[in-house]
Amino acid sequence: MTRRAIAALAVGGLLLAACGGGDKKAPPAKTTTTAAVTTSAAPATDVAPLTGLPGAPRQRPALFVKIDNAPKARPQAGLNQADIIIEEGVEGGITRFATIFHSNDADPVGPVRSARTSDIPIASAFNHPLFAYSGTNSDFEKLLDKAPIVNVGPRYFPAGYHRVSGRPAPYNYFSATQLLFGRAAANAGPPPPQFTYRAAGQAPGGEAASGAHLEFRGVVVTAVDWAWDAAASAWKRTNNGSPHVDAAGVQVSAVNVVIEFVTYKDTGYKDQSGAAVPEAQLIGEGDAWVLTGGQIVKGRWQKPTPEAVTKLVMADGSVIALTPGRTWVELPAPGLAQVRP
Repeated sequence: MTRRAIAALAVGGLLLAACGGGDKKAPPAKTTTTAAVTTSAAPATDVAPLTGLPGAPRQRPALFVKIDNAPKARPQAGLNQADIIIEEGVEGGITRFATIFHSNDADPVGPVRSARTSDIPIASAFNHPLFAYSGTNSDFEKLLDKAPIVNVGPRYFPAGYHRVSGRPAPYNYFSATQLLFGRAAANAGPPPPQFTYRAAGQAPGGEAASGAHLEFRGVVVTAVDWAWDAAASAWKRTNNGSPHVDAAGVQVSAVNVVIEFVTYKDTGYKDQSGAAVPEAQLIGEGDAWVLTGGQIVKGRWQKPTPEAVTKLVMADGSVIALTPGRTWVELPAPGLAQVRP
């Protein structure tokens, strides 16, 4: 694998551009106890922090599970049980999902795949979440050791993963969220809310839209379409022209789709096929589209530091409010999305 020397972390918490290539065999397991992280619990509320839905929130941390979206990885398990899913571009135009659980569980969940440096500024805003992945290179493992997460990858929790029959490796690596949540410390706090939500009956304040099309380009193209289903009050996902269904045969859906336009930087690493490994530049701000309630609201995303929750605002600075429920966040490069009127 070719790579350039890893740079020092920049002032203000900017992350290294270093990143793993393809999945590598995990290092020998270490004997560890359940990770103890002292965190400040979020104020008690009557809504789930990551969905805005009513009901007593679960007093546990968030859980990140990296899930692949290569063709052989589909259908995935757990996408329709997650609170938030963030789709990021990886090498060659393929995408992976940072799949975030808190309200619900999924058994099985996967296929679990390797992490990327783009994950760290995402996970850093969730109050020391559990972080599950299949492995990565030694340079990125060092970054994970410094990140504000609780590592429940195979290096620390090999018993949390298993191979399933009927799928080719490496797309057969699975886990279960309850098993991974079991590694949380007793004093681990829940995640902070990531979005502002509208009150019942409040209009989104945008323009009518039937959906959106976006692409992640490389050697191949991952084409994603979201279409509004008024009867279900949800956006339905299509992947490369086919309905994107989960392992249970249910089409993937979300009540909100947030499209944040971000630039990608070449990390200097290559995957096993020789493709450059990119890193999403998530610190700063850029254009954002929010699909919610059958409408589109255009504005900006803002994230000044890795630990800051990304803020969605309109041109006048007012916060864009979402519909309570599951949210997908898409991270295409500028110019690679279109609105469907």
